[in-house]
Amino acid sequence: MNDPVRTAMIGLATGEDEVAVVPLEVADRHRALAEELREHRWNYYILDAPTVSDEIFDSLFHELEEIERRYPALVTPDSPTQVVGPPPSATFAAVRHPSVMLSLDNAFSPEEVRAWHHRLVGAVGEDEVAQSGYLCELKIDGLAVDLLYEDGALVQAATRGDGRTGEDVTANVRSIDVIPRRLTGAPRGRIEIRGEVFMPLQGFADLNARLVAEGKKVFANPRNAAAGSLRLKDPKLSAARPLSFLCHGVGLTDIAFERLSEAYERMAAWGLPVSDQIAPAATIEEVLAYIDDLGRRRHDLSHEIDGAVVKVDVVALQQRVGQTVRAPRWAIAYKFPPAEVTTRLLDIRVGVGRTGRVTPYAVMEPVVVAGSTVEMATLHNASEVERKGVLIGDTVVLRKAGDVIPEVLGPVLALRPADARAFVMPQQCPACHTRLAYEREGDADLRCPNARSCPAQLRERLFHVGSRSALDIEGLGEKAVDALLSAGLLVDEGDLFTLTSDRLLTTDFFTKEIPVDDPQWTGEGRRKKISRTVLTENGTKLLAQLEAAKTKPFARYLIALSIRHLGKGIAPALAARFSAIDALRAADAETLMTVDGVGPQLAEAILDWFTVEWHADIVERWRQAGVVCFQPGAGEAAGERASAGESVEPILAGLTIVVTGTVPGYSRTEATEAIIARGGKAAGSVSKKTDFVVAGDNPGSKYTKAVDLGRPILDSDGFAILLAEGAQGAKRWLDETDH
Repeated sequence: MNDPVRTAMIGLATGEDEVAVVPLEVADRHRALAEELREHRWNYYILDAPTVSDEIFDSLFHELEEIERRYPALVTPDSPTQVVGPPPSATFAAVRHPSVMLSLDNAFSPEEVRAWHHRLVGAVGEDEVAQSGYLCELKIDGLAVDLLYEDGALVQAATRGDGRTGEDVTANVRSIDVIPRRLTGAPRGRIEIRGEVFMPLQGFADLNARLVAEGKKVFANPRNAAAGSLRLKDPKLSAARPLSFLCHGVGLTDIAFERLSEAYERMAAWGLPVSDQIAPAATIEEVLAYIDDLGRRRHDLSHEIDGAVVKVDVVALQQRVGQTVRAPRWAIAYKFPPAEVTTRLLDIRVGVGRTGRVTPYAVMEPVVVAGSTVEMATLHNASEVERKGVLIGDTVVLRKAGDVIPEVLGPVLALRPADARAFVMPQQCPACHTRLAYEREGDADLRCPNARSCPAQLRERLFHVGSRSALDIEGLGEKAVDALLSAGLLVDEGDLFTLTSDRLLTTDFFTKEIPVDDPQWTGEGRRKKISRTVLTENGTKLLAQLEAAKTKPFARYLIALSIRHLGKGIAPALAARFSAIDALRAADAETLMTVDGVGPQLAEAILDWFTVEWHADIVERWRQAGVVCFQPGAGEAAGERASAGESVEPILAGLTIVVTGTVPGYSRTEATEAIIARGGKAAGSVSKKTDFVVAGDNPGSKYTKAVDLGRPILDSDGFAILLAEGAQGAKRWLDETDH
């Protein structure tokens, strides 16, 4: 029989003639976690085919760390917490690194970064840390590589492997254009350059498209593509892949550096690629500001990152702080909330947009990504589905592009089920059953040609009219649009301004019953209780908002018309030039293209829109309903100038202006429109080329950067002067108010 105590506990020798008692279920969980993590590491580092997301791996790893913290006797030299990565594969020769190549400890919150800072201060003192300062850089999502240069010549390149021994990939690394085979002006001696091999996003998309065309397996993400490309047996094949490289440190070196920032400067001078996103930070608050700013613009970069890395700058202090068996104590990686997760693709369906474009979209098992639950993601068109290589039933990698739009990156091929099936694009519109067609030969998108009457297109156009970027009619949401269409109150968007309280009273969505007293007496001496139908608050609000929309600026109406390719970015510039519908309709293609941002494609789309009879009918019905910018003669002067080819000279022409915070009297969209309408450029980030920064209430990091760069900063009063008088007026206001 089993000993009941033995069943519940096991004894582990501690090395000091003592036995640590560990619950059996804890030991079993520890063993299972260690085995699972080793398998995941092998799939990730060696096979370049991970079967779980980074989030799941990190969760398992931290669970193992917590178990070993509570029960130190479970820690063994081969535990995943004690080693950097798996041993090298047999495909390439194993090479020993001149110095150990460590991993990094992770932080997942600002509090954990602060805790790391406090540990440093506790270890070496606050003055030492302050005198050193920090260096902040990108955590590139690629493959760590060690480059060994001797007397300026590249003699060896190896993957990190287990930290001591990696794979010899020298021949393949030599094929990467940005990595110099010989350093320019480097002193004699040996130096290890540590960095990351990665694949830019555009290169990744192009590579997968080529693999699909060749009938080969695609990569799930750029990191796997970079690792797989670097491990190709034939260096010529690696050379054909769009690989790149950025430095992120130094190993063994015969060349002395006092600071890591100095090392980066020397590397750049020698011709090595160094990121332009590296920034010093004097305090932990500046570190957190860097992380916050990077998190907001992470998807603006040309390559993938999954966080930021913070390092002590002074090399001597790095050496004093030291390292653990797997990571330096003088550096930490801050990992952003996972932008990539895996989930199961249940189906691929199609939707019809407001311009008739038929778009496949993925229906998935719900999964949390970047803080919200996602169960649908666009797949753009049939060619994109084929390019990504996804089948219905696959486990897929999902990310949020810009942390907003869900996007399927590709399949996890190792988990593909036997019954996975390919998507077949329908031949008929799912909403009106009209046969789908390409407008022109070579188009990527199928469209439903039943533009006016297709229920799906009409619904999307109506919803778009009420959107914040168009007429901003809050009451015209999805449920309201569905109710109006179901009741037959709208043939198309031209009927919007014909809605009245009497017409809305015919729909259940906009009405309610209220009790009233009948003037007649009942036989028992009481009044009859009856009810009458009245508009709900939603109904009265919709009518009020429709009335107010009639005076909206022309730029908003340009967006509301659903002219293809015409969005909120270009509408203010068009409105500033033409100012009303008749002026725009009178312009030819050549005149349209004199507006900054209008090319042949958009000019053709505008001209085509006005040739459609029912489009002209919408304009006429909105004109009759009292829409101001559609009235006869509105914008007549601008129309005459446009016809004559004369240019309107905006007051902010040539200026780049950034708005941060909430400016009293303006929404963010309205402030941007005001700048663009006067010829200025409304930029999203501050640089040395920024002419003015408009700082409203609660400005963000853009304000701090403007101060650091010495750019002129205007408050709401200064913004009003800028809009009225241009740059000279704003500069005079700054001088007079001592800003």
